[in-house]
Amino acid sequence: MRTPRPLPALALVLALAGCDSTTPGEKLHDLFAREWQNRLEEDPLQATSVGVHTWGDRLPSVTPADLERRAGQTEAFLAELDGIDLEALGPEDRINAAIFRGQLENRMRDYRLGDHQIPFNADSGFQTGFARLPFNVPLENVQDYENYLARLRDWPRYVGEQIVLMRQGLERGMTQPRLILDGIEGTMSAHIVEVPEESVFWTPLKELPVGVPESEHERLREEAREAILGGVVRGYRTLLGFFEGEYVSGARETLGAHDLPDGEAYYRHKIKEFTSLDLTPQEIHDIGLREVGRIRTEMDGVIQQVGFEGTFAEFLEFLRTDPRFYPETAEELLKQAAWIAKTMDGKLPALFKTLPRLPYTVEAVPADLAPKYTAGRAVGAPVGSTQPGRYWVNTYALDTRPLYNLEALTLHEAVPGHHLQIALNQELEGLPEFRQYSYISAFGEGWGLYSEWLGLEAGFYTDPYSNFGRLTYEMWRACRLVVDTGVHAFGWTREQMRDFMAENTALSLHEIATETDRYISWPAQALAYKLGEIKIRDLRRRAEAALGTAFDVREFHDAVLGNGSVPLDVLEQVITEWIEEQKTATGNA
Repeated sequence: MRTPRPLPALALVLALAGCDSTTPGEKLHDLFAREWQNRLEEDPLQATSVGVHTWGDRLPSVTPADLERRAGQTEAFLAELDGIDLEALGPEDRINAAIFRGQLENRMRDYRLGDHQIPFNADSGFQTGFARLPFNVPLENVQDYENYLARLRDWPRYVGEQIVLMRQGLERGMTQPRLILDGIEGTMSAHIVEVPEESVFWTPLKELPVGVPESEHERLREEAREAILGGVVRGYRTLLGFFEGEYVSGARETLGAHDLPDGEAYYRHKIKEFTSLDLTPQEIHDIGLREVGRIRTEMDGVIQQVGFEGTFAEFLEFLRTDPRFYPETAEELLKQAAWIAKTMDGKLPALFKTLPRLPYTVEAVPADLAPKYTAGRAVGAPVGSTQPGRYWVNTYALDTRPLYNLEALTLHEAVPGHHLQIALNQELEGLPEFRQYSYISAFGEGWGLYSEWLGLEAGFYTDPYSNFGRLTYEMWRACRLVVDTGVHAFGWTREQMRDFMAENTALSLHEIATETDRYISWPAQALAYKLGEIKIRDLRRRAEAALGTAFDVREFHDAVLGNGSVPLDVLEQVITEWIEEQKTATGNA
């Protein structure tokens, strides 16, 4: 993997920006490099995540003045892009330029619409991201530990700046709905400890690596105790006090994004940002209803297959309540997930020509996140670290974690889903850095849902209940198109959302509750899955029809993943060109 090349300070490079490059392509890549350097300098946490440790002792600054200054920088980068003759670029650089423009324009719209005034959602946010710091930074020598402790000490400052932004949001009605806030305080109170050794932030101090001389151990541990109590605990205590004392009481009573300031524009922007498509809420709602009807027919077929006598609702109740479908222990759930993942590992060579080098492991969702967290998630490894990727499985409330969903969940989050896709993306060579480390939701989540379906081809879902679990997961994503647009554009209530999902999926009622709050708190993100999967499966059908017996699924998957994370219109262009190349190569042109 390439290491981003060192660049001069922003002031100097901006001064040099007017210097003519030899070609428009060189101008474009110079712009990419300077803007990327600027991103990393402005967000030291992002820099750490991609293996750049120049600012490893810092947290970002998010004061209103800094945010306005960054918006000005983004506008300047966009103006510079406008000055490049894009028609003179080659096909690959035209794609690069289009993705780059989309990222900058999304950033500007997020800022102008006030997205920064809501820095958390129902299951994650800046406060949960910081709690992963002990696992996401290099800790191999004394300097690494001093950088880590500096960030812990800086946490109260960062919390204070986020509180300023949230107070701005309270003043203008740019808040999360009050109805979904219950339980979020646990992501703060979990880190308010009396004894430093009980903090998750103490984890790297338990056993120091060989790169830290023994003579430094006691000093670092003593400084860590002070940093945890004076930095981490103080910051989380301040945040919890604000959350319980001001935010909850001041949060809006409404649910939908349409009730936010400029709410209709905000939701349309989020649809474009997360799906990369120009679709209206009504168009998405209608697609969702059609998909719900189609999948329901398949689910009815499985119910007939198992010989269940009763209504659809009664079958769902049977699945939600029969103990045979639920693990008795967290260890049982994790072992079953690991077995599924390892079985799929053995299928990958038949489905992919190119596989990532980075392995992954299976772990429980951290306890401080689990009550409000989704059933599972892929967590990438910090670039340049010695850590694996992680497939998190939620072991909280085991009677709400059905085993019949586990094959679909594992294929989505581990392989051939998110871990494989993200790890391959980071190992691609020749991409500009801003693309190598980008995640476009419609592509990534569409690939995850496609990976669930791909399990049929790989020989999974032989048990009809597991196949019903796959269908209920697909139905879940189709329902998202209906309930997300329902609440954010058409005035649906929380109860309407929950009822619709409970009536159409076999998800546990606990998971339906946490998922519903996630959609309310994160407008349009949930639309990416089904819309992305529809596009990828449509492109596969198109390739199979055009190539006939010459179609090679391994080549197709490499073509889909071989350009990294791209908008869906770019993916369509890539696969269209790939089909023509394959037709020529196989004599079918």
